[in-house]
Amino acid sequence: MENAWKLESKRVNGLTSRTSAINGIWYVALGAALWGADPLFRILLLKSFTSAQIVFIEHLLLACYALPVLIKYRKTLTGKLTLGVIGALLFISWGGSAIATVLFTAAFSHGSANAVLLLQKLQPLFAIILARVMLKETLPAKFFTYIGIALLGTYLLTFGLASPQMGLKDLGTISCLFSILAAVLWGGSTVMGKFLLQKNIDFPVVTALRFLLAIPLLSVILLASGDVWKVTGSGSELTMIAVNLLFQAFFPGLLSMLLYYKGLSSTKAFFATLAELAFPAMGVCLNWIVFGQKLTMGQLAGFILIWLTLWLMSRSQRNVSV
Repeated sequence: MENAWKLESKRVNGLTSRTSAINGIWYVALGAALWGADPLFRILLLKSFTSAQIVFIEHLLLACYALPVLIKYRKTLTGKLTLGVIGALLFISWGGSAIATVLFTAAFSHGSANAVLLLQKLQPLFAIILARVMLKETLPAKFFTYIGIALLGTYLLTFGLASPQMGLKDLGTISCLFSILAAVLWGGSTVMGKFLLQKNIDFPVVTALRFLLAIPLLSVILLASGDVWKVTGSGSELTMIAVNLLFQAFFPGLLSMLLYYKGLSSTKAFFATLAELAFPAMGVCLNWIVFGQKLTMGQLAGFILIWLTLWLMSRSQRNVSV
């Protein structure tokens, strides 16, 4: 009787774990899809602020969430802040949030935009390599099929059915180096986030520390840029600016990261990095719906391939332990 109870308990726990893993992929995808809403707010805010100012204000607003969470969960960090954990926290907050964004933005001003976008698609490959080396994650069967479909989907989403117009000289510029470094940092941030969650640091705490630790570096970037604050307008215009800032910080900012890290806690890093491709897929969709940019057949095919990959991965998670 006791053995039967243990077997049933093990079966139930296994089903719960697999269900959590399946849901994890969709949490990551939903969080990444919310990043696609970022331009809706950022374009309006760029009329009043520089990019550095927007990101700085956003993180100050997010501190209103991060500080109370950190105070509430401070005891859970006791004995966990090793050098490895601190390094991972700095990597996702400084490298993933700040430096990678600066590098990717700078890449467009130094060379071919097509080359930059093409090389940025290497991000999942870097994440997979780092996950294999750092987290010792083993690749499941058919994984290379998933990544092949996903990369084809992102290529079609970016360039459509036409080939990007560029030569070998376009791939040897400083902009391509910036793009590759940004891809490494973003891919590494996925792995470092998974590393922190494996250290039993709750996902709300990881999210809070990501926001708080970025503020000192963003302050330095803002001071070094020498941007002048020029916020003008009527009372109603200033109110609209404030509302946009709040939505920017707490909708595509906070909510997306909470969903992302919740999903990452029960998803292997190499699956998560492919689920993040929901971001460009949703971005193209919003550009079509909100900004009226025509969606080509190639982009539509890419959109379908990305979501097909997510569905196939969620099915394969039934047999993959996290």
